[in-house]
Amino acid sequence: MVVESSLVRLQPLREDVEAVGSLRSRQGTVVRAEVGGRITQINFRDGQRIRRGQLLVQLDDRLQQAQIQQAQAELSIAQANHKRNSDLVAQGFISQRGVDESAAAVQVAQAKAELARATAARLRVLAPFDGVAGLRNISVGDYLKEGSDIVNLEDMNAMYVDFRLPERLQSRVRPGQTARVRVEALPDRAFAAVVQAVDPLIDANGRSLSVRGCIDNRLQQLRPGMFARVGTRLGDDRQALMIPEEAIVSQGGRQTVIRLLRGAGGDDKPTWTTQRMDVATGTRLAGQVEILRGLAEGERIVTAGQQRIQRDGTAVRLAEAPTPAPAAPAHGAPDGVASSARAASAPAAARAGTAPLPWAPTAAGPGPCGVVAQR
Repeated sequence: MVVESSLVRLQPLREDVEAVGSLRSRQGTVVRAEVGGRITQINFRDGQRIRRGQLLVQLDDRLQQAQIQQAQAELSIAQANHKRNSDLVAQGFISQRGVDESAAAVQVAQAKAELARATAARLRVLAPFDGVAGLRNISVGDYLKEGSDIVNLEDMNAMYVDFRLPERLQSRVRPGQTARVRVEALPDRAFAAVVQAVDPLIDANGRSLSVRGCIDNRLQQLRPGMFARVGTRLGDDRQALMIPEEAIVSQGGRQTVIRLLRGAGGDDKPTWTTQRMDVATGTRLAGQVEILRGLAEGERIVTAGQQRIQRDGTAVRLAEAPTPAPAAPAHGAPDGVASSARAASAPAAARAGTAPLPWAPTAAGPGPCGVVAQR
């Protein structure tokens, strides 16, 4: 009986899990009017970069400016009266009560002036942070009601990618781990992300764990709302026993492999007998599976022809096969989780997952996520 075989190999294994997520700005908001009023000035263009504190929209504030002038005049009168009373009380012409009342009048006038200035300031709509303005739907002369939308503002120097992982990985995902993000709009590139936070609450509906990563986006290559595929690295590289996945035979909930025992015969024509072994599997990836228990490094197993072997001790001979090439470091995911793609630099190869994607370029200097993206 002729069978095909392979050796159990010990090789480096990097565990990645792949998930889908979406991108959002580090900071994003819809700028709204606090109070109602008529627009007299618009100080930004669609898609313009905005600085924090920049005046975006000015509402009609003529009434409020008049109230400020009135409050300042009242404050000036109150201060003059208080100064005069302070001089008179020193000469004994008035009582201390008159001075106290004039001092209180000054405080009331100061409060009225502050109130008038604060009311006028609410008619000036300022940018809350640095960002890029969206598309506006307002014009000079429009009347804005309280809470009306003016424009969306997005801080895209850093992008958050939110994704979900199975709850069984909650002890293995932690802030600071690296991830690789791919988007459909740029299939030939990958973006470095750093896990920023892990939600302490498990979603009771899907039993999933919410994770947030951060991407350095100072080159403005990503936009909020994009669909993303995220490959998260779990821990450091480790050594693992790997075999071809076709060697695994599943029967009645058991996972077995057929081990080959060398018998009599010379080195040129050795004889082999079979022995079925129960094994425990771990990480799976394209074409390979990790063996946690049941086999040792260097043992030979059957990869094709298992269905013709009915019992242990069956004598077999090996099919002639070319010498396998040295194994490359494995990249996979725990059993039951899709392994992260190994994409090539070309778009088609990238989707096929055959080689590492080139990292997208990163602006010089410390990144907005606190870590400069690395290959």
